[in-house]
Amino acid sequence: MVALISLVVLIVAGCSSGSVRAAPADVMVFGAASLKGAVAKVKTAYESSHPGTTLAISTDSSAALEAQIEQGAPADVFLSADSSNPKKLVDGGFADGAAVPFAGNKLTVIVPSANPAGIKTPAGLAMAGVKVIAAGETVPITRYAAQLVANLAHEADYPPDFAAGYAGNLVSREDNVKAVVAKIELGEGDAAIVYVTDAKASTKVASVPVPDHANVTATYAGVVVKASKEPVAARSFLAWLSGPDGGAILREFGFLPPS
Repeated sequence: MVALISLVVLIVAGCSSGSVRAAPADVMVFGAASLKGAVAKVKTAYESSHPGTTLAISTDSSAALEAQIEQGAPADVFLSADSSNPKKLVDGGFADGAAVPFAGNKLTVIVPSANPAGIKTPAGLAMAGVKVIAAGETVPITRYAAQLVANLAHEADYPPDFAAGYAGNLVSREDNVKAVVAKIELGEGDAAIVYVTDAKASTKVASVPVPDHANVTATYAGVVVKASKEPVAARSFLAWLSGPDGGAILREFGFLPPS
């Protein structure tokens, strides 16, 4: 009996000393391609402040990742460049809880550093002979770009056929926004509409600013995947990312607070 009591005392003392660590957890994060640089730093910071938790990161188009999750891909957290793809998971019963907005972004026009087409304003996207690179129809940047083009088409100093000229200049559609940027970096296109953070991350492109009143705000949202094998750790990570610590890192990469 004395030995048993002593053992209990030692266990209680160990628990109260703060030496007990959280159970190890491996969390698979599916993230939008535009988050690639930021989530690499997020991974380092989070693992440092949460011993025992390891993050694995996979980035691609938000639409592609959402489809993979519906098909059973082993993700724990989904971080999308929009709110509609997370909502699809929520509505389809693939998410554990509501979508959580965690960042915002704006759009810009990028050109190769040498700017061979001589594009000085977004109106240049519709100039004859300009090769415009875009993403696939289901990629969030494509929807945001369409909104921006529609906004610019109503500008007083833009030609009435601006939207048609832009559409006629599209020469390729890439899998995600990082692939779009890569095409411009290689000089395989003259211009593209991407996120401000993508332009900031590249040293091989120049940015052509978009008028503030015509720009489009992208809202990034995340969800915990219902099939997650680490739901507690996944919820903890998403809460951290959408809080002040995660937000501070995202701001370093040019992301905005969620709107």
